[in-house]
Amino acid sequence: MMTDNLLNRLAIILDERKQADPKSSYVASLYAKGLDSILKKVGEEATETVIAAKNGEPTQLIYEVADLWFHTLVLLSHQELHPQAVLDELDRRFGLSGIEEKANRNQH
Repeated sequence: MMTDNLLNRLAIILDERKQADPKSSYVASLYAKGLDSILKKVGEEATETVIAAKNGEPTQLIYEVADLWFHTLVLLSHQELHPQAVLDELDRRFGLSGIEEKANRNQH
């Protein structure tokens, strides 16, 4: 699937950026600043996504969701997680109702 391939390519690049000079790479600079800075960026992008959706601006919403997804991928990489883990979890939930899935999660 094209999405899986794109996510895998991004994951590889994001992992490579861990070795890059923070002065020459935006992602490397995020890693250098640490988890709190990455979390702040994810929060900012989530807020901007909500605002774009609320304003009814489809093009801006696409830009903001792309930023949110990107920074979420940075977070996963920082935590030594691969996007495939998220895809696997979504696949596990496929066919379950949201109510059933949440109830199962709360039992653990």
